[in-house]
Amino acid sequence: MTPPSRGRAAGSAVGSARLWQWRVSGHLAEAARHATVLDPAEHARLAAFHTAADRDRYLVAHVSLRRILGERLDLAPAAVRIVRRPCTECGGPHGRPAVADGAGPHFSLSHAGDLVAVAVADVAVGVDVEEVQPPDVVAETAPNALHPEELRELAALPETARPAAFARCWTRKEAYLKGTGTGLNTPPVTVRVGTGLRAAALPGWHQADVPTLPGYAAAVATREETTGTTTAVRENEGERR
Repeated sequence: MTPPSRGRAAGSAVGSARLWQWRVSGHLAEAARHATVLDPAEHARLAAFHTAADRDRYLVAHVSLRRILGERLDLAPAAVRIVRRPCTECGGPHGRPAVADGAGPHFSLSHAGDLVAVAVADVAVGVDVEEVQPPDVVAETAPNALHPEELRELAALPETARPAAFARCWTRKEAYLKGTGTGLNTPPVTVRVGTGLRAAALPGWHQADVPTLPGYAAAVATREETTGTTTAVRENEGERR
């Protein structure tokens, strides 16, 4: 979990993506030293957070992302222009973030607790990290988050095994929904990725659970490609035309 630096931002391979993970507490000081790379909108968002923990996660995630993209694009991190694609639900300018003018790779970031993750790929990609929640939180959250088959899988497990299974399922699901660009505009209960050790297949997508810190779960989803052409998958993606 080393921070990216010039010539060293290789990340780890996850399918066709590269993945970086950091402890917020271990990299906050370095991110603060490089905070000037953020653009005015990012600085405004940073200042709007009400808690130090939220500000710290945002700072580490966005400074790190800019340093990675800058190296990929051979630009200074501050020179990378990041925009929002149109929302898949309403068409407004608050959809998935992307490099302006399609000039760079696809990327996704996520943060929870003391963990930040960034994934970058030449195809659509999503990453999600979550803290493993206690059984009572899982019991309250699962009905509004899991597919009916996933709920049955969860109910068949001992109560002590459910938190890890739920976290595994939810990170897969959110990584996929981030990758499609629909996010939670697609009801998560309609998407089945499974709670078991092996993810349920989603046509046109590669999913991977990735090693991470104890007490957390992490997953990456990347769109698959066929002979030079990205597989076009519309099922479960809710793409608006």
